[in-house]
Amino acid sequence: MREPSVDVVVLTMNDRPGEETKALDSLLAQKGVDITIGVVGNGCVPDIVPERALSVSLPENLGIPGGRNAGARLFKESGKPSEFLFFLDNDAVFPTDDVLLRLVTEARAHPEAAYIQPRLTGPDDETTPRRWVPRLRASDPARPGTVTTMTEGVVMVRRKEFDAVGGWAGDFFLYHEGIDLAWKFWSLGRTGWYAAGVRMHHPVTTPARHARFYRLAARNRVWVAYRNLPRPLIPLYLGFWIVATALRSWHGGGRESLKGLREGWAGRHRQRRRPMDWRTVSRLTTAGRPPVI
Repeated sequence: MREPSVDVVVLTMNDRPGEETKALDSLLAQKGVDITIGVVGNGCVPDIVPERALSVSLPENLGIPGGRNAGARLFKESGKPSEFLFFLDNDAVFPTDDVLLRLVTEARAHPEAAYIQPRLTGPDDETTPRRWVPRLRASDPARPGTVTTMTEGVVMVRRKEFDAVGGWAGDFFLYHEGIDLAWKFWSLGRTGWYAAGVRMHHPVTTPARHARFYRLAARNRVWVAYRNLPRPLIPLYLGFWIVATALRSWHGGGRESLKGLREGWAGRHRQRRRPMDWRTVSRLTTAGRPPVI
């Protein structure tokens, strides 16, 4: 029987060679799947490119979603894109040699799902911050089920649906591109599946370590709403996040968050607006996450 094929996109800025080597070694050790690797140098020439891997050097850093889109194009340009795309952070590690095969198996078992999300843990194989659990009820990260958002750094998507929605929101640069992509999939009538029994390892870090976190996160929330929501829901969604941002500002970042909200609102018309229909709103609500939260 022919092995299932998976195209794997890895971004690099040549800034973590040790972690990247471990990530690629664990990827190359995967069994039971036919893997093609695409390494994207985001504003650089990649230092580490496995044998027979595809690669591209972008003249400038396009950000994470823009770089991932460039990686996805590599496989189409090769003429043999696979059914599945896997997006891999270059500091994430496959803890066993059957992770990709098990994710494909989960995808076969859940044909309604446009994306399959493994459980992301720290290197201890247990620690899972709430932000890594792609649903509101995050108290039990070991519970699988249908999900409406995603953890972008380790996720498998179906190529057909990825192309149908136009890929990642490239101009987001960083943060919340997973919400945007997940909602686009749901607008197609598809879902997401959280395969909690399949683990991936990642260093436990905080997004706030990036100086631009507060501004970009707030800006992209506005763009997510404008791109995806019916007009009556936009003020509800943004109102929720403005209150949440104000409360979080007690811990710092308030000025940058407000700057991001203003920037997002001023630039909203540059975003392509494809609002979900009310049936999709109902489906998301039934799945446990109304698209105003």
